[in-house]
Amino acid sequence: MKKFHGTSPRGLLNHPASPAFEGVFGRIFRTLPKADFSVKALKDLAKEMVATPDPPTPETEIDDEENPGIDAGYTYFGQFIDHDLTFDPNSSLQKQNDPNGTIDFRSPKFDLDNLYGRGPNDQPYIYEPDGVHFILGPAMTGNAKDPKARGLQRNNSDPKRAIIGDPRNDENVIVSQLQASMLRFHNVVADNMLKENPNTAFEAMQQAVRWHYQWVVLHDFLPTIVGQPMVNSILPHLVSGKSIFEDKPKLTIFSWSNDPFIPVEFSVAAYRFGHSMVRPIYRLNQTLVDRQTIFSGDPNKSLNGFREFPLTWAIDWDLFFDPGGAPLVGKNRIQKAYKPDTSLVNPLGDLAIAKEISGDLQIPSLAERNLLRGKEFGLPSGQSVARYMNIPVIPDSDLRVGKANEDGENPGKDGKIANKLLTDISKEFKDNAPLWYYVLTEAQQEFKNNGTALKLGPVGGRIVAEVLIGLLVGDSFSFLSQHHDWKPFKQFLDKTGQFKIRDLLRSIR
Repeated sequence: MKKFHGTSPRGLLNHPASPAFEGVFGRIFRTLPKADFSVKALKDLAKEMVATPDPPTPETEIDDEENPGIDAGYTYFGQFIDHDLTFDPNSSLQKQNDPNGTIDFRSPKFDLDNLYGRGPNDQPYIYEPDGVHFILGPAMTGNAKDPKARGLQRNNSDPKRAIIGDPRNDENVIVSQLQASMLRFHNVVADNMLKENPNTAFEAMQQAVRWHYQWVVLHDFLPTIVGQPMVNSILPHLVSGKSIFEDKPKLTIFSWSNDPFIPVEFSVAAYRFGHSMVRPIYRLNQTLVDRQTIFSGDPNKSLNGFREFPLTWAIDWDLFFDPGGAPLVGKNRIQKAYKPDTSLVNPLGDLAIAKEISGDLQIPSLAERNLLRGKEFGLPSGQSVARYMNIPVIPDSDLRVGKANEDGENPGKDGKIANKLLTDISKEFKDNAPLWYYVLTEAQQEFKNNGTALKLGPVGGRIVAEVLIGLLVGDSFSFLSQHHDWKPFKQFLDKTGQFKIRDLLRSIR
């Protein structure tokens, strides 16, 4: 049976080191030497990066592993973005604009082909007979705020697979319902546009949906993950008020000759920051008695995907994206992502219990898999990347492994983390940290106490921000290229005139 998560998109395994190479996947730091580690050293580090099992924190208490600056939903919206950028089948956007688009997938774009697939002509089974609206799944209950909640349509196999543009967006219950919500958003946009003009073309509806999504990536996801100052440093026109053509984007490390590409330093290291933000347990809605664990052998307790799950599990997105003023404790609390640090929750250390999403079961630890993949791809060390970017290198004495938590696995004094030093795990790591680890420990350096809000640091944040913004700038069909002062539809804005992922999800109720 095919495993969708853990396998590589077409072209990713072909990662030439030539400084002149540029394709779907390429390199930012083409001239930097690869960091050299033994497999044993990486395996030992991976063991230290997986937390020991802890009992769930009661909902009546604040979980001190939570990151107060990032809501839990952004972990899965980040996963949704990743699947959009690395979607491999023929792009519907390319088919509309490129006669060769049915043959070659040439460049990653924020085009939502994980929703649209190859379009209503080639994949009519995901669309209504009108060729405009998506077919939705069965009605779901459990969230009184959203009586229109729907799941995904599924086939009759055992287990029942979702019939969607990208099967990976069914790999867990949360991203599955995010996919269903995005399908509903398209239908809402289509209804709005058809009401104004019954002759609106399907392509115009696609464009509107894509631009709203791109807006959320630029104005919500990135500021949340890397901070608004980092975004402003790359897109100075956001502050100056000038045209993007007058105050041009400042991409200092990410450049391309023809089309933007996905850098392996991004896909194999920096963008995997989200793995450390995964919680072991989530509340889906206030109606359910119990919270659900990310992996479990009991299908009634697990968020495992690629299957039909209970229809009473309609997600209350207000528990995942703060609607404003959400309480910090109780069943209706806003759940926060875990801190981006050098610790992964214990279930991610043994993915063998989640066979459908585990990829290579010979390496059940996600931490080990990430570290070994970085070695396989010949990534440079975090320190060499920092020096290349002219960013002060974190000294070995500050590189530790474990939770950003005053009460971590090795409690410290005066709010200091006393986790094991990286160089104590192996002398191979002296001034030579794996890039994925370095991105995580860089965020961890800002930790002061359990109330600290952590974002990606200057190395990881710059890589993530420049790549995502660069993909938008380099896409001739994005709103930044075609209509840089475009704004989301007024009916979708919040009271302050903003449009974030929470507003997109609110618009479909």
